[in-house]
Amino acid sequence: MDYKFIEELSLNHWQPLSTLLYEGWVLRFADGYTKRANSVNPIYPSSGDWKTQINTCERIYAANGLPTIFKITPFVLPAHLDQALEAAGYAKVEPTSVRTVALDLVREPSLTSIAMTGEVSSKWLDHYQRIGGVAAKNRSVLERMLSNIRSPKALITLHSGGEAVSCGLGVIEREYIGLYDIVTDPGRRNQGLAEQMILNLLAWGKRSGARHSYLAVVASNAPADRLYSKIGFTEAYSYWYRVKPNS
Repeated sequence: MDYKFIEELSLNHWQPLSTLLYEGWVLRFADGYTKRANSVNPIYPSSGDWKTQINTCERIYAANGLPTIFKITPFVLPAHLDQALEAAGYAKVEPTSVRTVALDLVREPSLTSIAMTGEVSSKWLDHYQRIGGVAAKNRSVLERMLSNIRSPKALITLHSGGEAVSCGLGVIEREYIGLYDIVTDPGRRNQGLAEQMILNLLAWGKRSGARHSYLAVVASNAPADRLYSKIGFTEAYSYWYRVKPNS
């Protein structure tokens, strides 16, 4: 199965503040908040010279005060780009697994004490900032990024014992719900709350017409890896980032 469309979904669902299209490459900018929103996504054919394009990208990101980062997926063009960046000294960081699951295989949540909104709210941001440890300087960036999403979305807060304990974002397009920003209160981990958050997002996805889900998990995050496998997610493909040295 060609999973390139999931890369397109992720470009739509995790929005940057601005985008620049350059010879088939998608350059994203969000004041440095998250690599996926501040990196080059070279997934479309280009008629230009790839060496010139790399140099131009480096100049553009430097001019914006950002490191030059390339997201390397199985769909990069030209196909040898990863090797070229490695030869140029770019470091390989954050190997990540993209997982998918058919929603008809997913069970319903047992905890349904949730608050859900289809728009970005200050209350959800308050909970997410506290639980996820988001720096104050990044809150407004995150708010603008989430407001840029043009597909149907749900921002959910899970409550337990009268407290907000977990937050998450789901975005639907082409019968897929993408999951983002899944965070759980560090003091309430290992209680099944993250699982219940995800199941609530997937239940909303099913009610809203989604038939499949996708998410990304960093390879070093063993607890999340186990949780997603338990829910039924299996790997579709992997990606990593190449970061320009001393940038």
